Amino acid sequence: MEEQAEGLEELLGTKAPSDVTKKTERREHSTRIIAITSGKGGVGKTNISVNMAIAYAQLGKKVILIDGDLGMANVNVLLNVVPQYNLMHVINKKKTMKEIILDTEFGIKFIAGANGFSKIANLSVEELEYFAKQFSTLGNADIIIIDTGAGIANNVLQFVAAADEVYVVTTPEPTAITDAYGIIKIITTEIVDRPVNLKLLVNRVHSADEGKRISERIITTVGQFLGYKIYYIGFVYEDSAVQASVIRQKPFMIVNPTSKPSTCIKHIVGRSEKSEPLENEGVSNFLKKFLGKKSR
Repeated sequence: MEEQAEGLEELLGTKAPSDVTKKTERREHSTRIIAITSGKGGVGKTNISVNMAIAYAQLGKKVILIDGDLGMANVNVLLNVVPQYNLMHVINKKKTMKEIILDTEFGIKFIAGANGFSKIANLSVEELEYFAKQFSTLGNADIIIIDTGAGIANNVLQFVAAADEVYVVTTPEPTAITDAYGIIKIITTEIVDRPVNLKLLVNRVHSADEGKRISERIITTVGQFLGYKIYYIGFVYEDSAVQASVIRQKPFMIVNPTSKPSTCIKHIVGRSEKSEPLENEGVSNFLKKFLGKKSR
């Protein structure tokens, strides 16, 4: 174990970097990694992930969308693509990262997840070295959005712990609000080695006031009982344009760019850009933190 740990230190950059490594890290620091999660399924998390990725691309950003919902992967359905390869092919050294990335017609790149992705912590140093080198090639992206699974699976916490920002998606339904608080409580109690940049997004609201009211309720409760600060990033309207886009397998940002949900997503992305951290940690640090998040 000590030998593996030493190997990982060198591999993931905790040892003194060379000049070449320093240049690489400076480039990677511009990559912003956002994990989008929820306390329960059915709140529109994947739709938010896909359309946010497109909104960033429309701002001229290089965007990679990763399907991290390892149990119920469905990003490809919304994008109308059929991935032949996924991250597991890279983990098994059968493919390079370049070979599994799909270009989409919507201006974003897509990487399919894999049910075995959380098993990478059990790989040998040699196997991890290959995967880490492959994953580091994603450092050319401006934005990486990870659509995580809903709930409290271990791989969800790994993605959340490693990301620069975490968007928690909820809806006005009482069960969704309760589950949103539940996932926030788990995140803030399980991830104790560093603060998590949590942001709340309320989906399927009928008015701006409804979104604000729900967000204030959750934010107040989180502050009072967990002593944690979570920020309200915005809301998305309930609208028939969303369901119509799902049926057509084209994101609503493309099918109806002037719809209320599209306008909301643009506002959320614009607000997110204004609040961009001074320094994002990049893909190498993401992988280091992902591997460092141990299951209890």
